[in-house]
Amino acid sequence: MKKVLCGVDLGGTKLSIGLVSNDGQLIDRRLIYDHKCMPEDMVTEQIALTIKQLLKANNYGQDDLLGVGLGFAGHLRFADGVIITTSNLSGFKGYPIRDRLQAFFKVPVIIDNDANAQAYGEFQFGAGKGYSDFIFLTLSTGIGAGIVINRKVYRGFTGTAGELGHTIIDPRSEFRCTCGNKGCFMACASGLVVADVYRKKVKEGKKSLMIHEENFDFRTIDGKFIKTGFENGDPVSIEIIDEFAAYTGIGLYNIFQTFNPPLIILGGGLTHWGDYYLDGIKKKFYSLVGDMLYDPIEINLAVLQDDAGLIGAAALTKELFL
Repeated sequence: MKKVLCGVDLGGTKLSIGLVSNDGQLIDRRLIYDHKCMPEDMVTEQIALTIKQLLKANNYGQDDLLGVGLGFAGHLRFADGVIITTSNLSGFKGYPIRDRLQAFFKVPVIIDNDANAQAYGEFQFGAGKGYSDFIFLTLSTGIGAGIVINRKVYRGFTGTAGELGHTIIDPRSEFRCTCGNKGCFMACASGLVVADVYRKKVKEGKKSLMIHEENFDFRTIDGKFIKTGFENGDPVSIEIIDEFAAYTGIGLYNIFQTFNPPLIILGGGLTHWGDYYLDGIKKKFYSLVGDMLYDPIEINLAVLQDDAGLIGAAALTKELFL
């Protein structure tokens, strides 16, 4: 019997734990939402218990497990398996999550940034299959990236390489990132600021077709709201998609100049805005790159989509044996 993979996607909203086959098919999973208020050790124990329950429910033992991979939205010291910081969960700063989880298992445990995990999942099972080098960019509540060079995830000196969401693309921006800086890619073109951008435009006098009550709560605005607005011809939503696409095109241009990759993979919830958004990204990118682009570069959508974090974390276990 081939070894089964285990992936854990630890996010601020959802904790997803699953078993994945050697070819990337999801076998079974559990979703947990009450972890946000738990102390770190309790979350770790819950992850370990859930993994063991999944193994038993699917007639596997620990001997059938290749390893446990965990993707986490934050900065980590990869070599030590220690979380440096995160803005999505309370606590966890300086927390040795790999060693604490390893204590429950005989098989190896690997911990990485969630974008790195998603990138490696695309390399093993998705849009990056067959490529030795590419950049994966996730466009969602935040913006992150995974860098694959020579078939390996490039993690940098401490393990925080690929935090392209914190590169500054508009120093004149009034919107502040979770890191404290203004003008970060993430503070210009992610779900993090979509509500604030919408509110600003309405207060400036832009006519919204989506707001009908006087005391509308702008905090409820998210990517799905903007998608609905776009589909209904809301000029504010259309303008936001145009602006976010242009900023993202600048981000891709910076990736091109830094890495000159043959492929950039785009994933994350904002890609559900569709072809109009994606065409806007490419239009801005190609307008900037001009004649500097000699060999064609592929800009493709991620394949794994909604289960990218879980399957990507599971894929990390395969990297241990390459």
